[in-house]
Amino acid sequence: MASVRYVAIGDSFTEGVGDELPDGTVRGWADLAAQGWADAAGEPIEYANLAIRGKLVEPIVDQQLEPALALKPTHLSFNGGGNDMLRPRTGIERIVDVFDHVVRRCDEEGVQLIVLSGANPSAGLPLGRIVQARGDRLSHAVEARLASRPDVITAYNWFDRELAGGEFWSVDRLHMNARGHHRVAARVISSIGLTPPTDWWHLREIPEIERLKGTAYYREHVAPWVRRRLTGTSSGDNRQAKFGGGWVELTPGG
Repeated sequence: MASVRYVAIGDSFTEGVGDELPDGTVRGWADLAAQGWADAAGEPIEYANLAIRGKLVEPIVDQQLEPALALKPTHLSFNGGGNDMLRPRTGIERIVDVFDHVVRRCDEEGVQLIVLSGANPSAGLPLGRIVQARGDRLSHAVEARLASRPDVITAYNWFDRELAGGEFWSVDRLHMNARGHHRVAARVISSIGLTPPTDWWHLREIPEIERLKGTAYYREHVAPWVRRRLTGTSSGDNRQAKFGGGWVELTPGG
């Protein structure tokens, strides 16, 4: 059994949406960080990822936390609240209370918790000022709640001003592209005391993307989101976690 068994839970941020491989599957920062962890440590690690896009923070915890802990991990990463934040009636304190529950359960199970804040997409979004304000409040609240817990590993991304720039975001403006996911992965690897590849902080070799503007952007990306809100559906409905069936072993250089 590997000395590190790392499981990730969350929504599209942790699933890796926006960092699509040529075959259409998503990769994302958690996959990158897991492989980078094995590479930097020079030994195999076991990895699982239970994240599913579109999930609110309470369903993430209700549906993913206990199955993740049942795998007996040594490390668990958690991020949530991004989808809640886009819903104006959701209270910030209620989201932060869920973080407290994750901390408590990891304490009880002896699991090292890694908490992330999501990156800030507000510069490219409609109603971006509102998203910015709610994201600031949520991020400050999480940081304040965890300030007395230096034993919790943190990888905060919301206030990374460079990461908020358009070159780190996919065509939908809501999810990071490969460049963004690599930067987050570099921060996670650094937070656990290892050294990521230097170029991950500002990956340059990715294809340039054609960005939709005006009504084309709203038709392609905003309208489907609005329809899901009106119909009470989610982009994650009926989806299965990509690495939810148990541990995958990652070897250095793999």
